[in-house]
Parts: sequence; structure tokens; C-alpha cells
Amino acid sequence: MAQHKLDLEARRRARLRYQLRQKSGGRARLSVFRSSQHIYAQIIDDKAGRTLAAASSLEKDLRGSLKTGADKDAAAAVGKLVAERALAAGVSAVVFDRGPYLYHGRVKALADAAREGGLSF
Repeated sequence: MAQHKLDLEARRRARLRYQLRQKSGGRARLSVFRSSQHIYAQIIDDKAGRTLAAASSLEKDLRGSLKTGADKDAAAAVGKLVAERALAAGVSAVVFDRGPYLYHGRVKALADAAREGGLSF
């Protein structure tokens, strides 16, 4: 019996979240969502259930400067912006939640830019 693609994706996401919960040490989580046209990032405090900072390639100031929201340049811009907002909110150490995606391409570009922006993970 063939498994549905979204079921497998949900299993990968849940497996990674479980591992992150075990190793997080109370740090906030930098969660990434990647669609075919845009990329989104959030800093989430799982204990309080609140989003502390967020950024995406849909924002007006980024849309004007980017060719498209679905390339490495857009991911790097979003990573830098979410790092700025996280530092302004008082968060400097996070755990990186890549979701069901491989740590490659746009996801890696976002992570590298967030590190350059001052986040440690």
C-alpha cells in the first residue's frame, strides 16, 4: 500500500520536532517553511506557544528588491531579516527546525544568513 506524500512529510516533520524537543534545552525554535514561490521563517517559543519574530519573502520591503521569492537570494534575505528581528526581541540562541526539508539549497541559505545575522545554532 503506497503512502501519501503528505503523510510521509508529516512523519518526517514530527520525527525532527521530537528530536529538537529532546535537545533544545529551552531555546526558541527557528522554523522554516518553503513553498514553490516563497520562503517563510519564524522564531517560536514552544513553552509559551508564541511566535517571537517572523519574516518571509512576501514582505513589501523584500519583494521590491528580490527577483523572485523562490531562490537562494530570497532565502538569504529572509534569514538576515528574521535574525535582526529575533535579536531585537531578545533572542540570540535558537534550535534550527528545517521541517521535512533537506538541509540544502534555500533552507541552507536561510540558515547561513541567520547565523551571519547574529543567531547562534
